[in-house]
Amino acid sequence: MPKQIGVASSKKGIEVEGRREGAPRIAASSYLNTVPLIWSFMHGARRRDVELVTDAAPARCADMLARGEVEAALVPVIEYQRINDLAVVPGVCVGSRGSVRSVVLVMRDDLDDLREVRTDALDISSRTSATLVRIIFREFLGFEPEWTTDTPDVASMLKSADAALIIGDPGMTFSRGHVVVYDLAELWRKYTSLGFVFAMWMARRRNVKRVRFIDFKGARDEGLEHVAEIAALYSSTVGLPPREIEAYLLQNISFDLDAEMMAGLDLFYKLAHKHGIIAEVRPLQLIGM
Repeated sequence: MPKQIGVASSKKGIEVEGRREGAPRIAASSYLNTVPLIWSFMHGARRRDVELVTDAAPARCADMLARGEVEAALVPVIEYQRINDLAVVPGVCVGSRGSVRSVVLVMRDDLDDLREVRTDALDISSRTSATLVRIIFREFLGFEPEWTTDTPDVASMLKSADAALIIGDPGMTFSRGHVVVYDLAELWRKYTSLGFVFAMWMARRRNVKRVRFIDFKGARDEGLEHVAEIAALYSSTVGLPPREIEAYLLQNISFDLDAEMMAGLDLFYKLAHKHGIIAEVRPLQLIGM
């Protein structure tokens, strides 16, 4: 069972240019699926509470946390098992209970089935999804292709590989011509009957006192109240109609880490350990909110 780290609440500091003096520095990817979690910190009621850093790649947010450049970050969940002394914010995640749309394995259409894949190019932006696709091949399909890594460009990746893993906004906007697309969260649901967790807010344990006061759940709730506004603002940037973005954020993405999603996360960690991708399964340490 997950454990909670309980600490006293931090004292409020003095506001400087709209932000509390000494506000914690937090990081998150700039993908569309993270925006409801950080909207409040960018534009809403909690914009004075933190210094927010965004990066296009979730993997680099994990690196910033590991190097101590930020005190909390929205991190690919596999990194909890790789970075020492982490604690996680309970109840909040980026996940999916079915089709996620933005984490896909793209196969050349001259192949009939995933079992014909012999080479697979992995998006360099990905860590959790790269682990997930390895597990799908090893555990559920019974073999493993040759892996390479590349920048997220489907056409370029498929010139030298049978299939390509693409995540985030690029995973929704590439040309669907002459390819077969497999949704990884759908495949996970097919084989496990569980939802899948891609990312969670995490902090180094030494920084729990600094980040405990941050209302990550309240920020999520405020962000979800502004999905229509988010969709209108990001439509031209992402290249999707606002209604499609709304549907994606409200139907494809789950931001609630409940019992079913926790069960999916637990199984993911166990299978990653079974297949030698992580050395051990560390129980989740939860930050007492």
